[in-house]
Amino acid sequence: MRELSCTLLQKAVTELCLSANQQIAPDIRAAIKTALEKETAPAARYALEQITENYACAEEDGLPICQDTGMAVIFADVGQEVHWTDGQFEAAIQAGVRDAYEKGYLRKSVVSDPLFDRKNTLDNCPAIIHTAIVPGDRAHLLVIAKGFGSENMSRIGMLTPSAGEAGVFDFIVETARLAGPNPCPPIIVGVGVGGDFEQAALLAKRATARPLSERHPDPRYAALEKRALDAINALGIGAAGYGGLTTALNVAINYAPTHIAGLPVAVNICCHASRHAETTL
Repeated sequence: MRELSCTLLQKAVTELCLSANQQIAPDIRAAIKTALEKETAPAARYALEQITENYACAEEDGLPICQDTGMAVIFADVGQEVHWTDGQFEAAIQAGVRDAYEKGYLRKSVVSDPLFDRKNTLDNCPAIIHTAIVPGDRAHLLVIAKGFGSENMSRIGMLTPSAGEAGVFDFIVETARLAGPNPCPPIIVGVGVGGDFEQAALLAKRATARPLSERHPDPRYAALEKRALDAINALGIGAAGYGGLTTALNVAINYAPTHIAGLPVAVNICCHASRHAETTL
């Protein structure tokens, strides 16, 4: 048994929320640089130049990468040997989010009632927390600040097994085509295949944070990722919707076992400002 303090947890979540909103991941920055180097369309080049400058300004001045500082989503993989002290686990996470959005002057974008009152909670809480109990005595935290310009372009489809690989491929590419310029391309496309209705969406959301250099370990899924990425880039939507060569930076697929009668597929779109950060306690 290993004791971890909820005070430490709260501080870690605060730091991750600030980092995710102010510092773009090195692999995303490198991918944008590569896209700019090969781009020939003048308008798309201008958009990529502005994106690059924006990243630098945000990091240098401690400012948000985007005015939409997202709804905080936390994936917490907690070792079964961990015992939390000095507070309550979920309350500490919420407090960490609240602190970050206050200290960082980050936009508060959460409303308490989604349909009728739509009154702002004024602290960007509650955050969405996904907790998994895993082996070991450590806790891994992945914080995603998910903006809704891209989130609104996401889709889920309950396909039947007969749809097969072709059906999944078509669903991924069609989702990107329907999204068009709305999610601030170049986009990152997270895909979840299998599980059930909600697990497919969770798989897709987590896939958006996979490092761009990592391909799926199963070569069949890796090949599907590449084929879908090439097809999305062939759509010609391009940076900021101005056309050109790069509509997407990556397609990442996660899968899970599913029912014999189903083939769920979820596509979670993420803008180029893929705001996420992680740490292990």
